[in-house]
Amino acid sequence: MADGRLVIGTQRYSSWSLRGWLAVRLAGLTVDIDVIPLAGGGRTAALKTLSPNGCVPYLEHHGAVVWDSLSIAEYCAEQDPDLWPADRCARAVARSIAAEMHSGFHAVRSALPMNLGRDKRPPAAGFDEDVLKDIARIDTLWTDARTRFGQDGAFLFGAAFGNADAMFAPVVARFLSYDVPGLSDISRQYMEAVRQHPLMRDWYAQAAQEPTDWHLDVYESLA
Repeated sequence: MADGRLVIGTQRYSSWSLRGWLAVRLAGLTVDIDVIPLAGGGRTAALKTLSPNGCVPYLEHHGAVVWDSLSIAEYCAEQDPDLWPADRCARAVARSIAAEMHSGFHAVRSALPMNLGRDKRPPAAGFDEDVLKDIARIDTLWTDARTRFGQDGAFLFGAAFGNADAMFAPVVARFLSYDVPGLSDISRQYMEAVRQHPLMRDWYAQAAQEPTDWHLDVYESLA
């Protein structure tokens, strides 16, 4: 019997849902997964009665209700502390870069929306200055974390795929879909490791099985 449920949006597009789903799966929470097809632009009426903020992801677990992907990640770390690095200094960096991802990089979010069905190609309009700045900053974060803390494994803080990786997983998907320029070899190797993680393979497979009438022209029509 499930201990609650996780409400997520269309897996093809919903970057926030991917973060919450990864944290829940990594922590081993036994919950039902409810997928709500998104209407785009905050117009998904069904979410208004399901989630306190009208958004996904939304978690119910043993009587607790948690919304927002970073809050879900922290809640899951209470169940499994290994989702953050054990070392105090590494953990401080992991939390900082996860929070920076959560609150920043608006140019990348706007110009390169997540679409797991997109062929690997740059946007027709190219990458503007603000997007390139975001890409460079993300590359710096990944390269620094891998160099300082991740040398004993394939992920940002070593062998374990943790909350910091979950927060950046949708960015990996975006960067792969749009064939972004200027990334270090360290970052490209990291992206491949994330893409090949079993949970990421599961998410991509589930997204590919979604009905085509869930597709949104606003994302599918991007050149």
